[in-house]
Amino acid sequence: MRSLNRRTILGGAVGALAAPAVQAQGGKPFAGTTINASCFQTTYFEYLKSYFPQFEEKTGIKVNFTMQAFPVYNQRTDLELSTKGSALDVINVTFIYSGRWIGAGWITNLDPFTKDSKRTPADWDPEDFAGGPQSAMKNAKGETFGFTWEAGAMILGAARADLIDRAGLGLPKTFDELIKVCDAVHNKENVAAFTADRLHHWNWIPYLMGAGGNVFKAPPENLTPTLQTPQAASSAAWYASLLTKYGPDGILSYSDDQAMRSQMSGRANIRTQAITWMVPLAKHAESTVQKTVRYGLMPAGPSGNFPGSNSHGLGIPAGSKKKEAAWEFIKWALSKETIAMVVKNHGYPSVCRMSIIKSPEFKQVLTLNGQDVAALFLEVLQLGGKTGYMKYRTVPVYPQVGDKINKAIERIATRQQAAPEAMKQAQAEAIQDLQKAGIKIDT
Repeated sequence: MRSLNRRTILGGAVGALAAPAVQAQGGKPFAGTTINASCFQTTYFEYLKSYFPQFEEKTGIKVNFTMQAFPVYNQRTDLELSTKGSALDVINVTFIYSGRWIGAGWITNLDPFTKDSKRTPADWDPEDFAGGPQSAMKNAKGETFGFTWEAGAMILGAARADLIDRAGLGLPKTFDELIKVCDAVHNKENVAAFTADRLHHWNWIPYLMGAGGNVFKAPPENLTPTLQTPQAASSAAWYASLLTKYGPDGILSYSDDQAMRSQMSGRANIRTQAITWMVPLAKHAESTVQKTVRYGLMPAGPSGNFPGSNSHGLGIPAGSKKKEAAWEFIKWALSKETIAMVVKNHGYPSVCRMSIIKSPEFKQVLTLNGQDVAALFLEVLQLGGKTGYMKYRTVPVYPQVGDKINKAIERIATRQQAAPEAMKQAQAEAIQDLQKAGIKIDT
């Protein structure tokens, strides 16, 4: 999930703990070393940067950490990796680029680090990372090229659940129930029933899969697009109607932050999105719906429940000249102690270590308006890990195909095209891009 405005999302620290001790083998063999690290703009590393001095004190490693807007970071990092450059030592392995970067051999295999007791103590426990998010950091052989720091588990949040209660209904558990609820509460007290942002290739896909459709025939092996199937066309029309019939004015141009704020301000009710955007409804100081918000699982369709579950990880570029020092940083940044500290001090919700997710402290942080949202978060991560249905999103060509999906949904929602024609065009354009990239397509 992109994070252009996340510094505004969660509240400030609730206390201060000493950073966990990180002792390199033999004292400070890295004294005087500087590593360059980079990520897109995100609260996790905004929080973590304040503890860098303690990391430097323990290891002797100075961290030069830069963050850019999501698309800028990905573009620059993709170029740097493709040239096997040595300018970066630690990078964010972006979910939608993980297949491309790992498959091209641009990122370092981390298994030799975790399996060497001199480099990594046993209690660091690489198996502690949740399987669903972590799967995006592995290749087909099961080798590991990154460790996850964020899991974007999609849930449902109803900002004005009181309106749903008054209508005699509950949170929707199916697509049909979602429409029934939206019909019952839309524009009650000037609150739109539904809201979303314009990243349709993330928001719409769970509805597509729930209706029996898919993006590709059998990813990652068979990347033949399946965007012109009857299921895809009917689902696209259904989702476009959900946006335009029940959304607030201007919804088709909403960023993720604008969609979140439409809920926080009480102008919109229901949204299905990653948990990071849902926590502020209950905890942000500017939220007007703290007492009325309620959370649930993503509604299920006739073919099942497929909530979005993405992840981002830390990895080491193949061209880095300071891999050992880079691993010291990753080992510290994603240790159980460091993650627990960031959760406790800053309320960060999207963690990937099971020991943290199952801890009483995490449950306390994610008890929102009296509801155990930590349990919902874990359920989504486990759903994604069981069947691997998120594989469509980590194939190297997904960014290009996703762009075609975005445009098709926009054309349907604005009535420029009927759904079958829009999806047929998206299919043709996607095939053209894939063939240019040398991908074999079924005929």
